[in-house]
Amino acid sequence: MPLSRRHFLQTTSALAAAPGPATANDRIQVGVIGAGARSHELMQALLAVPGAQIVGVADAYKGRIERTIERVGAGVKPYPSFKDIISAKSIDAVIVATPDHWHKSIVIQAIEAGKDVYCEKPLTYTAAEGMEIVHAAAKANRIVQVGSQGVSSQTQAKAREWIRSGKLGKVTMIRAAYNRNTASGAWIYPIPPDASPKTVDWETFLGPAPKRPFSLDRFFRWRCYEDYSGGIATDLFVHLCTTIHYLMDAKAPSRVMAMGELYRWTTSRDVPDTLNAILEYPEGFAVNLSSTFNNQLSAGGGFQILGTEGSIVLGDGLSFHAETAAEDNRWIVESWPSRLEAAYYKNPKVRESEMPQTWKPALRGQLEVYHETGTGSTVAHLSNWVDCIRSRKPPYEDALTGHRAAACAHMVNRSAKQHRMVEWDFRQEDIKA
Repeated sequence: MPLSRRHFLQTTSALAAAPGPATANDRIQVGVIGAGARSHELMQALLAVPGAQIVGVADAYKGRIERTIERVGAGVKPYPSFKDIISAKSIDAVIVATPDHWHKSIVIQAIEAGKDVYCEKPLTYTAAEGMEIVHAAAKANRIVQVGSQGVSSQTQAKAREWIRSGKLGKVTMIRAAYNRNTASGAWIYPIPPDASPKTVDWETFLGPAPKRPFSLDRFFRWRCYEDYSGGIATDLFVHLCTTIHYLMDAKAPSRVMAMGELYRWTTSRDVPDTLNAILEYPEGFAVNLSSTFNNQLSAGGGFQILGTEGSIVLGDGLSFHAETAAEDNRWIVESWPSRLEAAYYKNPKVRESEMPQTWKPALRGQLEVYHETGTGSTVAHLSNWVDCIRSRKPPYEDALTGHRAAACAHMVNRSAKQHRMVEWDFRQEDIKA
């Protein structure tokens, strides 16, 4: 049975009636599962959110637990396993910031244990996992927020407002890029000097992934390997897809064609360092996505949203550019006999649209710039999650929204790997076979 967003929200309307967490100090008690670099950013952001407290942490590398206690405080309890955090009655909610291949298992276990969940993007390791999480969250009446934090930013909200107002006219094309040109940008991270089989729990890291010999490279640079990650598509394109779906009220692309290759970072990885994709949406627009780890132009997730009346450039900031196109057929009409040329320009409609002296100011180009103020998007996204834990209202990026954004990335990877166009099955909420 197809699951519309409306049906999903109706199914989860019982959330509003469910009581929020009740603790001695009325603060949401949060356990953190996975304490790598992104997790530390999340923890620092959560410290700025009133009404939440980090009380537990679990990670497969001991050094990350040590660092969490140093940065967050001695009140954080180290847990030997994520299962102990999930089973702890004193913990209300969990942040899941593990490698992608662990997401579904941990998220569903947490949901079934009565925990609300913040899961780093992508929500899933495969497209087929998405609806399992969606149904589990609905059945257990749990809040699930997926961590593409841009949808909580004021900038994206303003861009959405401009698009909905008709300011851009009809949007038919979106270009988005996410480029980098550093080793760390290509996920070749430094490895702690104390890392060894004594400090790294390799079997826990592997979990549901294929069994392989101990490898510090795979443990600390897991985004480089298909066993644990979808690479560029699931780490970066998923942000772009989340934003596009939010801005355009879209669900998922109907068709995707992609190509990816390793051109530079060819050792110790098996995911592309360059990826390009074309996505077609049933809402009536197309998307070009591109990413390279070999040049930083358009770094940081830049968008060009192209409409018939104007364009939006969206990245760290936001600007609107009115269309300057105006009809000018002089070079064609000049080839006509002079009597026909003269008659052509006497036509009032021609004078209105083609004569420079009658062009409207809007056709000469207008620039409007929006600057965001206030809290950053990660703090805002976590704040929304905490607010929704209390109110039991759906968060900005619920499980269904996160599933569809991740599915967009999975379609890109499937297409690039199989060298063919792939299609989305809107009824089954999965990639067509």
